[in-house]
Amino acid sequence: MTAVDNVLISGASIAGPALAHWLERHGIRAAVVEKAPALRDGGYAIDLRGKAINVAERMGILDAVHERTTQIARISMVDADGRRKAGIDPGATSSPDRSLEILRGDLVDLIHKTTTGTEYRFGDTITGLDQTGDGVRATFAEADPQTFDLVVGADGLHSNVRGIAFGPEAPYRRFLNSYISIFTIPNHLGLDREVRAHNTPGRFSAVYHSPRAEGAKGLLLQRIDEESDIDRRPREEQMAYLREAFGDMGWETGRILDEMEDAPDFYFDSVTQIKMDTWSKGRVTLLGDAGYGPSPMSGQGTSLAMVGAYLLAEALAQHDDPATALAAYETRMRPYAVANQAIADPGLAFLAPRTAFGIGARNLLLKAGPLLSALGRFDTKLLKASEAVDLDAGK
Repeated sequence: MTAVDNVLISGASIAGPALAHWLERHGIRAAVVEKAPALRDGGYAIDLRGKAINVAERMGILDAVHERTTQIARISMVDADGRRKAGIDPGATSSPDRSLEILRGDLVDLIHKTTTGTEYRFGDTITGLDQTGDGVRATFAEADPQTFDLVVGADGLHSNVRGIAFGPEAPYRRFLNSYISIFTIPNHLGLDREVRAHNTPGRFSAVYHSPRAEGAKGLLLQRIDEESDIDRRPREEQMAYLREAFGDMGWETGRILDEMEDAPDFYFDSVTQIKMDTWSKGRVTLLGDAGYGPSPMSGQGTSLAMVGAYLLAEALAQHDDPATALAAYETRMRPYAVANQAIADPGLAFLAPRTAFGIGARNLLLKAGPLLSALGRFDTKLLKASEAVDLDAGK
């Protein structure tokens, strides 16, 4: 007997459908509610590392992930005139068998196709959660109310479920003093499977190309001293903010800003982590970025979502009491989440040094990359964190 028979999942990006996959495997019914009208295709490049590779293999999608990797083969750091100052082969810093890069939309598609027994409710959102002793009555913006054994918030950094069950985001938010924006632009540099990037102190501007997507992606990252509410402002104000923050940066940044206006997939947000003492309240629990978002600077958000989905479903299948199951999920997942959140600060410092000296020192380090990778290829903090969970410990 399992802890639950039917589960409501909020969010149809990666964490939600991944959980639905594993619930199906364990004979547990799942419904996924998503405010968007359909699955979101496209998106930026994301990583699967370490134990998330094992999860993908157990899902039966690893071969397809390999077929859909971004194929990016070169990272170049350039000066204001576009001259290459340093660079690295992405494969030189990680094991090709333990680190894969794929576009978010491609991974969403692969996972979704495995959930043939899951009910998806697009264009709707949860408006209320009323817990009783043996269930949660959920109300919706569009559908009629329904009672579920468990509700899972897999709805991202600004989780609606977390807001309803745990309250405002602020107490759980760790702002990393940075804003990031990513969007599709024409491939005006004629890049072929390459990232080309430019730094000034505290700023990072980049264009990257993958044959898996039309055009290229523009990426802008800024480190700041004080937080504002720009990440919660309308798109037009965010674009104006970027034009002011990056307008004098040089290189190709002006052109990136011009092409931003017509981007069909403009994304802007704070670089933020979510840190909570507990991810569960009664029969409501959180998964992925909603409960333990590590920020884009860790590169591990997708891996945490994949592993978390696997461990949560396993805990629900192994225990006949929801509270016991959720406690087991958190016990196994929390050390892994903490280890991967710890990567974000050094990752941000490496990508966008605050001083010209720091940029120069980073570029020198990149030039020494082959030597460094030969000495410590499998021993970096990132790779250690990506492997820091035993998927079979609870069996």
